Amino acid sequence: MCSIMKKQQFKVLKYSVGIDASSEDMKLSFSTIDEKQAVTEKASRKFNNTFSDAQQSKDWIEKYRKDKSIPVVITIEATGTYYESFALFLHKAGYHVSVVLASQARDYMKSCGLKSKTDKIDAWGLSRMGAERCLAAWQPLSEYIYRLRSLTRKRKQLNDVRTATLNQHHATQFSMYETNEVEEVNQGLAKQLDEHIKQIDVTIDQILQEQEGLKEKVELIVDSITGVGKLTLVTLLAETGCFELFESISQLIGYSGYDVIEDESGKRIGKTKISKKGNSYIRYALYMPALNVVRWKVKPFEDLYERVLERNPKLKKKANVAVQRKLLIILFTLWKKGEKFDPEYKPKTIGEKEPEPSFGKKDETIEVLEEKKRA
Repeated sequence: MCSIMKKQQFKVLKYSVGIDASSEDMKLSFSTIDEKQAVTEKASRKFNNTFSDAQQSKDWIEKYRKDKSIPVVITIEATGTYYESFALFLHKAGYHVSVVLASQARDYMKSCGLKSKTDKIDAWGLSRMGAERCLAAWQPLSEYIYRLRSLTRKRKQLNDVRTATLNQHHATQFSMYETNEVEEVNQGLAKQLDEHIKQIDVTIDQILQEQEGLKEKVELIVDSITGVGKLTLVTLLAETGCFELFESISQLIGYSGYDVIEDESGKRIGKTKISKKGNSYIRYALYMPALNVVRWKVKPFEDLYERVLERNPKLKKKANVAVQRKLLIILFTLWKKGEKFDPEYKPKTIGEKEPEPSFGKKDETIEVLEEKKRA
């Protein structure tokens, strides 16, 4: 006797929406995950990347959200700035929005065996990722931080163009034949770039002045560290949301690309290096200050630099990177505590150990890892 077996229904634990962003449209995939950890795509749709379509996307999500008591998570891949307006609208609508890096999403999809790449597949992969994982909630930057970030990034771009222009100007002075037209263009362009950079600096000062206590706190720190300028700290604040995005030093280090990668297998010991998979604007901002604090013999940066060089005199770049990392950690700590830098500060002894701040935790540096290897 044949019997018709009804498909067993399992309780849905979470609704998940994956969004693949582009300049023109947004591809959405709506899925569920049940108590057996099975992820099922229920629907998919494309919306234009406009405010009106963002409002329609909310109605579409609620249409498939059968049980209003079940949470909805939204996962968006960070694609330039194209995702920001959509993410901000959904965040204000009360959804749990997570923004993941493209590399993070790509690695996840490879682990799931999703070898093909289309916008629809990407949206489904992001939806599945949000369903299976507990991703951190995205917090939009405040308007003044967003403006600071845009200004400091544009200043870097203008400065790079200025450097290239001055190098071309210098090269043409030694060329076989003179080209006055090119000389005039280079000189005029360099002058215009200087004016734009100066105007950006003025605007940055105005923003700092408008925010209560921000300018004073910045000046308190930079005035106490010889070799570190205001622009360096402002860039760090703009790229990290005034360090509010991080609860620990290790999170900040990983975000900045200073996290250490070890390469060991059996008896083979490879190079120890930083990942560089992080915010390149932070590393760029710390490069010159790291040279300056060593040049001006600021402790403890000079001591760290000398220790690294003592082990290998040829690795000056590695020593500079170690100083950059330490400088970032100290600036983070000073900002969180609201204190100025004390070059003579020494940690208390074990008998009178100072309690570790709640926002930070011990983080191993390249120097510590190499000490372990030698041991």
